[in-house]
Amino acid sequence: MEPQLDPMKDDLPLMANTSHMLVKHYVLDLDVDFKSQVIEGFIVLFLETGSRYRRASSTGEEGCQSQFDETCKIRASEQGHVPVSNASACSSKMEYNDFAVCGKGEKDTSDKNGNHSNEEQASGISSSKNCCDIENHGNEDFLLVLDCCDLSVLKVEEVDVAAVSGIEKFTRSAKLTDVSKELANLRNQIVHELVTLPSDRWKEQLYYYTCCSQAPGCGELLFATGTWSLEIRKSGIRTPADFPHAIRIQYKTKPEGRSVTWTTDQSGRPCVYTMGSPINNRALFPCQEPPIALSTWQASVRTAASFVVLMSGENSAEPVQLQEGIMSWYYYVTMPMPASTFTIAVGCWQEVKQSFTPAVQTNNEFSLPCSQADFRWHEESCGHVEYPCRFQSPAARLQRVIPYRVFAPWCLMKCCEEHLLQLIPQCLSAAYTTLGTHPFSRLDVLIVPSNFSSLGMASPHIIFLSQSVLPGGRHLCGTRLCHEIAHAWFGLAIGARDWTEEWISEGFATFLEDVFWARAQQLSHDEEKAQQELKALLRWRRLRDEVQNSEEELQVLRPNKESTGEVSESGASIVKHGLKAEKIFMQVHYLKGYFLLRSLARRIGGASYLASLRKFVNKFHGQLVLSQDFLSMLLEDVPEQKESGLTVESIFTNWLDSSGIPKPLLEEGETWKESRLVQQVSGEVTKWIRTNQRIRKSGKKKRRQDEGTFQKLLPDQLVLLLEYLLEEKTLCPRTLQGLEKTYQLRDQDAEVRHRWCELVVKHKYVPAYGDVEKFLREDQAMGVYLYGELMVNEDAKQQELAYKCFAAAREQMDVSSAKVVAEMLF
Repeated sequence: MEPQLDPMKDDLPLMANTSHMLVKHYVLDLDVDFKSQVIEGFIVLFLETGSRYRRASSTGEEGCQSQFDETCKIRASEQGHVPVSNASACSSKMEYNDFAVCGKGEKDTSDKNGNHSNEEQASGISSSKNCCDIENHGNEDFLLVLDCCDLSVLKVEEVDVAAVSGIEKFTRSAKLTDVSKELANLRNQIVHELVTLPSDRWKEQLYYYTCCSQAPGCGELLFATGTWSLEIRKSGIRTPADFPHAIRIQYKTKPEGRSVTWTTDQSGRPCVYTMGSPINNRALFPCQEPPIALSTWQASVRTAASFVVLMSGENSAEPVQLQEGIMSWYYYVTMPMPASTFTIAVGCWQEVKQSFTPAVQTNNEFSLPCSQADFRWHEESCGHVEYPCRFQSPAARLQRVIPYRVFAPWCLMKCCEEHLLQLIPQCLSAAYTTLGTHPFSRLDVLIVPSNFSSLGMASPHIIFLSQSVLPGGRHLCGTRLCHEIAHAWFGLAIGARDWTEEWISEGFATFLEDVFWARAQQLSHDEEKAQQELKALLRWRRLRDEVQNSEEELQVLRPNKESTGEVSESGASIVKHGLKAEKIFMQVHYLKGYFLLRSLARRIGGASYLASLRKFVNKFHGQLVLSQDFLSMLLEDVPEQKESGLTVESIFTNWLDSSGIPKPLLEEGETWKESRLVQQVSGEVTKWIRTNQRIRKSGKKKRRQDEGTFQKLLPDQLVLLLEYLLEEKTLCPRTLQGLEKTYQLRDQDAEVRHRWCELVVKHKYVPAYGDVEKFLREDQAMGVYLYGELMVNEDAKQQELAYKCFAAAREQMDVSSAKVVAEMLF
């Protein structure tokens, strides 16, 4: 039974019973239809028994070739044999290093037990109330529970993997003990052998996954859909060990599904992409969402020939024409990762080509990481499950810059070429210098549509960037790129075992963003220190404001405290506040996490601290962690800190388990105001306040001596200048006009323009209302709270502007953004 959620808390349920069964591999076979705004097709799940249901009996070593031959005769008589494709079409003699996905399977048009309405589906399972029980008492059938919502599930069936040509090789180590169950046991044994192949046979494994996914069906399974789940059972099967280990689901997404957004790009062409929804991918395909459900996948995606399909696969897919006007794209991954990391973007993207020679070469420049000691760490065995790991590859360990590509709508290609293309190799090189081996083999960067709700999102092998990072020079583009690149290590290669511990991903990425960017700019030590102190002050001010204007319980970095990482016996759990719309726009996990890591670096020493980060990466890549895993390892390296009172428990108390600004940070907040770059801004603020006073006294005539007396400022300095000026009660129109002219504010980056728009709204500077309208239209990732500022002044013109902008953007706006803005306006 699905848990009763408190609608006031907006908790996100993770329903999958991962303790009973785990998906080890997904094969997706999908069509993208822009006319109906639907993605439809099949997904095949290859399963293994979960940790609580490991089969007690050990598998024998005797072969079962005779049983295989015999069961081939039995198979034809089984009911529900619905051929999906010709399994023999996948020849076992195919070259594994050049294999291709076999053709799309035929769709079954039968409605028998398939095309249920939700009401009909619900009647298909009589005992769904016990779906999360650790044991299925009495005669109740075992239920496989998947995370699923906003999907139309049409059919679920068992796959006859034993029908695949050449599959005999996976049966020779099996021993079948129960003749009555030998066919089912054989299929499950084949899947077990397939999913446990050694990592050096990954090409062969993917080939057989493809063939098995297209094998005939051998019996439909009963299923029911709930609000958050898909429950599947096979009549008479009472344990996970006996449940089919390969199942195929035919389904369709819904246009309103919350995992993908259907919209148009900046050139007006249709597109669809996964935008980092709070519900992750469960409205894109039925899956197991809990982080512990690490799996690999492969996907064939077909769409009209004018579209480009980008995905988070490790290969750079080349489209194959299936028929006139239809192309197929194939991607795969061999590193097991949570289903939430699966990413797709389909649109009329254009690749931005280099018209220059980059300063940093991609494939030819190799070098050792930070020190010989770091290099030795790589030679140790990895602690993760087996997969083809780049940390064990000599060539990958020396690769400073991985291959990269940039895609964008046609109208933004020139903007991308100006800065982004040049920045990527610089930022990748800086990241390598800091942390060593890149966890992923390649990188695509896509400029996503204007309705994207954040400045960036990192997935394996692909980064989404908002168009807002492109204008206004290199700074915002470079810092955001560094932030997303940092997620390759923290957030992807190393993930949080409990999703409530977002700080493990975002805090590290925010801290490393500064380190990477300083190295990408090749700053001196003093320049790096000054820029980072300025950034620390800006973030401290942001954290202070957020703490004052948000719910206390949303400010806690480890809301589950001592229960962090715990799940129910079935594996199901709940992400606290996971569906709360406002939480998406909060940065407390970024900021408090960043300040914790900065504090630790200051106490331990910068060089020693970065060495500890590299050690942590080498030890925990490919694994899921909790806060204490990092903190314990760090403090083991600096035992003298324990004597001074720095312990895991004290860090929990002061930083992770409490709301508000951490006590150690309160003491440090004032020190950054003495920084050279901050002092320079303070001097400029004083000049502008005096200028404003003179303008008010002098009336309409402008004093010539006021012109040209202001210093040139860095982008972060401009942000701080405008924030300081926002604290002034009154600024004259001529002062605002002078500000815009002096610093060319309309041409600055989005962070600067955001503060400029706030000044315009606060002082009702009508000549610049066009700047506010443009910002709300083109910088939706940052403009949400400007709507509130337009409303709070109770000025008719400003409110009219807010209603006008929202009406124009609402249909395409991100769902969470639209919800928050609507609450401000209505």
